[in-house]
Order: sequence, then C-alpha cells, then structure tokens
Amino acid sequence: MDVITCGKQEPLYERTMSALRNAQKSNEDECDKVMNLSASQRCEFVLTTPDCAAEDGFINYPWITFCLLTPQLLPLGIFLYVLWLMVLFLVLGLIASDFFCPNLSAISSTLRLTHNVAGVTFLALGNGAPDVFSAMAAFSRPQTAGLAIGALFGAGIFVTTVVAGSVALVKPFTVASRPFLRDVIFYMAAVFWTFTILYKRQIELKEALGYLGLYVLYVVTVVVSTYVYNRRRARSFRGPLQNSDFTHDIQTADSCTENLNGAIQVHEEEYEPLIPFTETTSKIFLKAINPVDIRTWRRSHWGWRALKIIQLPFEVVLLLTVPVVDTDKEDHNWKRPLNCLHLITGPLVCVLTFNSGTYGLYLIKGEFPVWLLTALIGVFLSGIVFCTTTNEHPPRYHFLFSLLGFVVSALWISTVASEVVSVLHLLGVILRLSNTVLGLTLLAWGNSIGDCFADITIARQGYPRMAISACFGGIIFNMLFGVGLGCLLQMFHTGVVMLEPEGLLCWVLAGALGLSLVLSFVLVPLQCFHLSRAYGIFLLLFYVVFLTIALLTEFGKIHT
Repeated sequence: MDVITCGKQEPLYERTMSALRNAQKSNEDECDKVMNLSASQRCEFVLTTPDCAAEDGFINYPWITFCLLTPQLLPLGIFLYVLWLMVLFLVLGLIASDFFCPNLSAISSTLRLTHNVAGVTFLALGNGAPDVFSAMAAFSRPQTAGLAIGALFGAGIFVTTVVAGSVALVKPFTVASRPFLRDVIFYMAAVFWTFTILYKRQIELKEALGYLGLYVLYVVTVVVSTYVYNRRRARSFRGPLQNSDFTHDIQTADSCTENLNGAIQVHEEEYEPLIPFTETTSKIFLKAINPVDIRTWRRSHWGWRALKIIQLPFEVVLLLTVPVVDTDKEDHNWKRPLNCLHLITGPLVCVLTFNSGTYGLYLIKGEFPVWLLTALIGVFLSGIVFCTTTNEHPPRYHFLFSLLGFVVSALWISTVASEVVSVLHLLGVILRLSNTVLGLTLLAWGNSIGDCFADITIARQGYPRMAISACFGGIIFNMLFGVGLGCLLQMFHTGVVMLEPEGLLCWVLAGALGLSLVLSFVLVPLQCFHLSRAYGIFLLLFYVVFLTIALLTEFGKIHT
C-alpha cells in the first residue's frame, strides 16, 4: 500500500520508519544542547527546557550549575559534584549494609527460608540494591536509560574480570564446576536477551516480564539442583552430607558468621556491668541514635574516622527513620522509644520520598495534606505501642518493624540512587560524555567497588569459592531485576520503553561482556576449573583492553 505525498508515492514502510525516527528524536535529551550556547544564554535555556527540570530528584543541578554559579566557577562546580557523587555512593553502601540487609535477614529468618533460597533471593537483593535502584532510576527517563545499560553491562564486565581476576590472584583455587557453569549460562542468557532488545530498540511488557521470569527460573534451578545433588550425595555416603560444594560454602559462611558473632559477644561481655541495672527511656533513646561507639573510635584508623565523620549526619537521619530488627541480638534490637518514633518518621519518609514527594504534598479535598494525615496516624500507632510495651522485652509483633524498615530503607536507596543518576547526567552534559560511558565507568565502579573489596577480603581469609559465587550470583540478579523491574515500572507511564543505543559504544560494551563470558565458559573447564594467578592476570588485562577500546570509541578515535 502506498501513500500519496506531495505528488510522489512514498511506501508505507518508509513513512512508518520516518515517523519512528521522529519519535526517537523527540526522546533525545534537549538539555545536552546547553553547552552549545553562550554563557549568558544557558540559564534561560535551563529554565525553559523540560529535560533540564529535576523530575526524579530533589536537587535541581542544572539550575545550580548554570544559574547560580558563574562560568568561571564551573570547574569548581564539577569538582564539588564529583565529591558529592562519592558521598552519595558512600550513603548508598551505608543504607544497604546497615539498614536494608539486616531487615532482609530478619524477614528471611521469620519466613524460615533455607540458606540457598535466602541466598539467591533476599541476600542477592540486599547486595544488589544500589545497582538495581540506580538502574530503576535511570530507566525512569528515556534520556538516562543509557546510564542503566552502561552501568549494568559495565558492572558485569568489572565483576567478571577485575573482581574474579583479583580473587584468583589473591588465592588460586578450584571453582565448583556445576554452580559455575550454571551461573555463567544464565548470565549469558540474560546478556543475549538484553542484546536482542537493544537491537530492537524497545522493550515491551512480555519482554520485561521475561527478565523476571528468567530470574525465577534461576532461583528454581538453584534450589532443585542443590536438593537433588545433596540427596544423591547423601545416598552414596549413606549419611549426612559433608563434602558437597554447596554445603561447604554454607558451612564456611556459617563459621565466618559464628566467629564474627562470637568475637562481638566476647567483646561486649568484657564491658557488661557486674550489677544489672535498668536504663531510663531517655537514655535508651539517646544511646540508640548515637552512631559512634567510643571504644571502636579509639581503636580505628584515621581513614575510618574520616569516613565516619562524613557519614555521621546521614547515619543519624537513618537511625531516626529506619527501624532495624537484628535477629542475632538477644532483644532483636528492640529500642522502645526509638521504635515508637519510627512509626511516625518511617511512614513520613515513605510519602515524602515516593515519586519525589508528589503524593506526600497532595492536598485531600484541596485542604488537608497527605503527609499530615500520615503523621497523625503514626502518632496514634506510636502511642498504642508505647503504652502496651516495655523497654526490656520486644513485643510479639516486633518482626513487623523489619517490614517497615525494609520499605523505608528501600525508598531511601531509591532516593539516593535518583540523585546519583541526576549528578551523572549533569556531568555528561557538562563534559559532553555519553550516558553509556558514564554508566560503565563512574556508576559501575561506584556500585561495584565495595563488592570488590569484600570479595577480595573473603578470598584472603581462605574462602575464594564463596567470593567467586558472590561475583556471578549478584550480577545475574542485578541484570535481570535491574532491567526487568526498571522497565516494568516505567511501562505504567509510557506502555513501551524505548532504548536508544548510543552509537558504537553500546555494542562494544555488549560484545565485550559476551566475549568475557564465552572465554570464562571455555577456558575455565579447559583448566579443570582451576583459577590460577595467570588466569587472574589475563582477566585484568582483558578489562584494561576493553576500557581502552571503550574510551577510544567514546572520543571518536574508533568509529564505523
């Protein structure tokens, strides 16, 4: 079928493709053009361009940069933004490790989940929370979707090469064959799925659900394969399982936890008073919101003290708003006055941070704000809990506070992740860098550097198998949930999520990740699943070569 246009016949296919290209141009970030204008025109451009508005964050970085700061102070602004970005990454790690993960662990204990199920669900969510929420924040706008793709692929390459290579350098070992092949195959499937979606330049509902379905299949595979393997080993030995790879990892993890908890308990017992006494409510509250332990402070290095000082204001706010249930403690971390306050501050954080506070500031019938109604309900519940409980014993429903802590800490992570994406987007505008290269470098490094040091530390302690399992298990979750859930939430607003690969760099990124996985899938079995120091050096060199090619592609030295 042809369409008559200006006296010429234009095929319907070409007309459709032209319309699609125009639609894609409308999704381009208009804010990128601000650096092409003179310094006197930039402020007005930022104020009148919708793409420069702070839709998903609380701080309007373009307005601060081009309206508040003079052009001469722009280098200082860039320096301050990089420092602020480091602080945001530090806060992300703080929320995930001290507030999000403990509540997830409490929920897992309440549900009585087995180690393997908890490891591939709640533990993976706790470890990957910064990556997942950063991806969800990036997918919320078509202009920053490249950040999500770059970060997820960049983190995948970083973890499978730098982290795995560092573990092999620190402690050469023989990897568990079945879990390793299982994880590599599932991750290759996730990367191939993403590659095809990037080729189509859009993701539909069925494809977003496919990501989540693939992760469910991964969880089921882990649980079933572990159960079958343990049963087979038990029958062959006619006794309890002692030598399976999975049980070894679990026993190792348990022994680490027991040793750590035992050391903490012994340390605390040294300072227990000889005569028991009952603390007052005010003293319990002040002690609960104090993030600094004097004994730990005196023994710590100056670097730890500097980081603690930076974290201090953020940690106090988190202590006042996020309840934490710790099943390892005798009282499950029950702090009656503080937990009663959490019933007020926790819901307030939820309504004031969700969707940048849009719902919290909404006026019921144009008069009564939602945040005030939330606060009144919280005061009522807080009064009931305070009058019906004691300071010494937690109530039976104390586990419900872990659910509240999970939701509040998740929203805090989402809020901080939105600010991270906004800062990176602005740096890309100022420095004329693509979102993809910012994602595969700054965002990927910031979200993965903590896991890198943690896995290397675990390997040095003599548990490299546990470290390599954490490498692959975490990035599978981040890829499938980061893309799947991020796109699924965006579909509630747009229906279809458009993905615009930023030139050759995106394909370099996808190709490098696929190649690294194929090499691991081939070379590791050829070495009888032994990861030597030579293989670790090879992985590190692979990442250096990839990063060099990616940067040369970004700056136009390599092009099609």
